[in-house]
Amino acid sequence: MKELYIEMAQHMREGRPFAMATVVATRGSTPRKAAAKMLVLEDGTIKGTIGGGCGEAEVWTAAMQSLEDGQPRMVTVDLTTPIDGEDKICGGILDIFVEPILPSSERERRAAAPVPQG
Repeated sequence: MKELYIEMAQHMREGRPFAMATVVATRGSTPRKAAAKMLVLEDGTIKGTIGGGCGEAEVWTAAMQSLEDGQPRMVTVDLTTPIDGEDKICGGILDIFVEPILPSSERERRAAAPVPQG
């Protein structure tokens, strides 16, 4: 996890946006527990993990949206139902907070942009 914090500090020093996804709660059997973190860089690169697979893809999508509009999000990943075969079931649920970390000028620009309705 130390490498993740070093990566975050470097991006912040350089003024490069990224999103931080943090597991805030779990129920049942999950691949990672509360406090697990993952960074999503503006180019879509992932650093760290919150569990991998389809659930991580859901969080990646939310992170990219957060980077676009500057808004944080809560994502609930339900691993209780098979998506593509039985091997993808962990049997639990993760609640993940996705927070865009933007330099001040970027945050102001994105906050002023119209929020898409949908």
